[in-house]
Amino acid sequence: MIIPKTEAEIKKMKKSGKIVAEFLEKVEKLIKPGISADKIDALAWEITRKRGGHPSFYKYQNYPASVCVSINKEVIHGIPYKEKVIKEGDLVSVDFGVIYDGYHADAAKTFIVGDVDEKTKLLVEVTEKILYEAINYLKPNMRTGDLGSFIENYAKQYGFSVVKEFCGHGIGRKLHEDPPILNYGVEGKGVKIIENLTICIEPMICAGSSDVQILEDGWTVVTKDGSLSAHFEHTIVVRNGENEILTI
Repeated sequence: MIIPKTEAEIKKMKKSGKIVAEFLEKVEKLIKPGISADKIDALAWEITRKRGGHPSFYKYQNYPASVCVSINKEVIHGIPYKEKVIKEGDLVSVDFGVIYDGYHADAAKTFIVGDVDEKTKLLVEVTEKILYEAINYLKPNMRTGDLGSFIENYAKQYGFSVVKEFCGHGIGRKLHEDPPILNYGVEGKGVKIIENLTICIEPMICAGSSDVQILEDGWTVVTKDGSLSAHFEHTIVVRNGENEILTI
């Protein structure tokens, strides 16, 4: 069921979104060579507890941490083990959600650690640009296929591919609500987008093939060919005008 939100509900989601945004701002200063991923998890707990929220991901379908930290070929759902240490030249994708006063918000960002080659820089730049262009593109009465087609075609212009096994989603009282927000699709097909719908748009873009697999830990999604991946996400509310980002 697709559930548009009231202004009171959106106001609550903004509060969750502010906590997510604060974390992503502070984690950027933390991420550097030699830092283990569990420090990122600890920061997420610290900020969320201080603000009176709770990490959305912790124990969600038995996920063991508060945040996802995915490095290089890891696309999403990377577990922040202590043994996972960030190195010079890594791409580090951090995905975090918060529930506050009964409502969720969710966002992700990929960070470049130190010096990388131009293609890697382009991958990150394009993925971030796709997110913001998609937010601006989407309007009420469009269909999810319109948005998915826009995202996939944008990525293809640069020789990149989109992950098809995982996608964005509706969000609100539940972390994952209808409709699925695919990063590919056919124009005119899919679910109609309605005003005041709250969704997560999250392009997951690969430098090589889009084929992925899940590691033995049951969570970490990696590219099958070992190519790099980038991931950006915001929670937004669809408006009849300029869409509003809630995770800022």
